[in-house]
Amino acid sequence: MSKLNLAIMFMAGFVLVGCARPQVVPQDHYYRLRLVAPTKIQGQPKLNGIVEIDRFSADGLVAGRPIVYSASDKPNQLMDYHYHFWTEPPTVLLRDQLIEYLRAAGVAKTVVTAEMRVAPDFIISGKIKRFEQVRDASPHVVLEMELGLRRAGTDNLVHWGTYVKKVAAEGTTVADGVKAANLALSQVYGDYVRDLMK
Repeated sequence: MSKLNLAIMFMAGFVLVGCARPQVVPQDHYYRLRLVAPTKIQGQPKLNGIVEIDRFSADGLVAGRPIVYSASDKPNQLMDYHYHFWTEPPTVLLRDQLIEYLRAAGVAKTVVTAEMRVAPDFIISGKIKRFEQVRDASPHVVLEMELGLRRAGTDNLVHWGTYVKKVAAEGTTVADGVKAANLALSQVYGDYVRDLMK
């Protein structure tokens, strides 16, 4: 084999190795919720006892950590972002935010999760029906939840309601959607607290 052929083979191998560089994988991004602080309720707590909040329920994509979005021209099609996630599944994230919200508002004497294993006086249950960013000419977030309150032991229903909020987003980025989601959730919890105080 001539030196020329060896040189050509070496150069060809060098070019192939250069072309086989691994592709850069996009970085994962994680988002948390920070709600607008509620106004502290004056006087005795409406729920004078221990309130336990169950882990919320949700179906399909809404239950997962990837952030869900849709487009107004395809309202029945849901998609999720590949590299954008909530820090926790929404079933946990929204429950934990409700705990913080109720504590800050002073609605109950004590607010805990089921993991505390204490005997509650009241139990709050919830289901997340929609929690998505809608990307179109008028970008927004839609949140729909069912929230209920029952007496522990007797399971007598004190309150049950469906709460729906549509909040405009500043743009179509994931960060815009997260910001609108914070506002939508604050509004839902504000409405829920007002209903509990009636």
